[in-house]
Amino acid sequence: MYKVLLVDDEKIILDGISQIIDWASLGTELAGTSPNGVDAYERIRELAPDIVVSDIRMPGMDGLELVAAVYRDFPGVRFVLLSGFGEFDYASKAMQYGVKHYLLKPTNERKIAEVLTEIVDELEADKRRERFVGDMKQELSKVMPHVKEQVLKEFVTNKTYGSREWEYYRKLFRFEIERPVRLLLFQAEGPNVEFEHLFAMKNIAEDLLDATLLGTTIGDHALVLIEDALPPEELIAKLEQIRGIFRSYYKLDATIALSEPDRITRARSLYRETLRSLNYRFYLGEGGVITSKDTGEPERDGLDAFAFETERLTMPVQSGRREEAEQALSELIRELKQAQADIDMSKSYVIQQFVALIRLGDPQRMDRYYRQLAELAGMNTLQAMQAALEETVRELAQFHYERNVVKITSIVRKMIDIVDERLGNSDLSLNQVAGEMLYMNADYLGKLFKKETGEKFSNYVVRTRVKKATELWAANPEIKIFEMAEMLGFGDNPQYFSQVFKKQMGCTPSEYAKQADNSAF
Repeated sequence: MYKVLLVDDEKIILDGISQIIDWASLGTELAGTSPNGVDAYERIRELAPDIVVSDIRMPGMDGLELVAAVYRDFPGVRFVLLSGFGEFDYASKAMQYGVKHYLLKPTNERKIAEVLTEIVDELEADKRRERFVGDMKQELSKVMPHVKEQVLKEFVTNKTYGSREWEYYRKLFRFEIERPVRLLLFQAEGPNVEFEHLFAMKNIAEDLLDATLLGTTIGDHALVLIEDALPPEELIAKLEQIRGIFRSYYKLDATIALSEPDRITRARSLYRETLRSLNYRFYLGEGGVITSKDTGEPERDGLDAFAFETERLTMPVQSGRREEAEQALSELIRELKQAQADIDMSKSYVIQQFVALIRLGDPQRMDRYYRQLAELAGMNTLQAMQAALEETVRELAQFHYERNVVKITSIVRKMIDIVDERLGNSDLSLNQVAGEMLYMNADYLGKLFKKETGEKFSNYVVRTRVKKATELWAANPEIKIFEMAEMLGFGDNPQYFSQVFKKQMGCTPSEYAKQADNSAF
């Protein structure tokens, strides 16, 4: 149903036309009425009618002014103008706005129905034309991209394609290329890349780059041909923007290889250039934009000049020093990047380092390490291999750290046992424990003890002797001070014992012994 708005300043005419017309039988519906042009314009904005039947002579905004305003803002609206016999010349001015339907007052039901039927037929014909054109465009839009994609594939892969072939396709697609061109090769990074991701990258690039000529997908890559229309720094900024949009939608990173500018007929050479650049991401890492300038010239000596000793990595791991081990691994990767040897040789060297590491691991986890070794061999970037090694380094360093902690704890426990056993020995000291009993360096042993217990060895001995004294007095308050001093390793120096005791307990031995004696009753 097409919506109709009636406009006339005479209410009797509005009511008459509204009631005499069988709107539904004409394929229409009466959407509303309006008493003047100003109100009618607002109603048109509100109701969006397809047809407006309006008087010409109205106060405020007449019919012609209404037509002009609606034509400017809502050009699809069809008008039927009601005019008196003497107003026809005036009404004809509306023809410049596409109005071609007029009815002379007074009119009748039949004439209104005829003109509405004519307009409805016009609207239906317009719809059919739009559908036909839309269908044709849709069919062409389905076919043309595939044709263009195949053209680009042929140009970058077929050795026989050259200037003659390009001239043919240039005329076919009406390409007017006045500048050199560049090729963009896109690769989505991640374990679950699908064709959808390649298609999305191509579409994002084509939408964002105004100079796009052709785009396609080849294998695991998306390929886009562009005119060399932007300065290099602006183009790279655009490519980073493409990566950002792709990452925000799909949570995957992308690597983009950008060729140098050249003639369109050298597209195959540009394609090989981008493939080489993309392969170089083994050293540069996944993500980012890579050009031939980024790849540089690898050192001729390669790994022949590479001198990273395996022990630089394995020794801090075996000692449980994680930070030193991580630093050594960073140095290994940095030196590999600087060497820029053959990729297979670099991968082989990383695998050798991994094998050296897992020899330090828990034998019960060896099956898992071998599975990780297989995964490592299948990685395509030095960045990914570094991440795998970092995880292994952290795990093994922690493993050895915990083993060393167990050893340290057992040593400190042995020292405490010795103190308990020899508390009455006046010669008891750190040097005696280290040299005569544990056969270890005294300084190292002292640091170990303090790290584990939080206090110096000598302080621990004094505190333990005073604690033992309180226990003995609690059991027997009759013990003399000089006897207690001799029993607890203070020898014949009860005065020193008293000073130490008061410092620890806040009272003299005599006072404490008296308290213990009183509490016994």
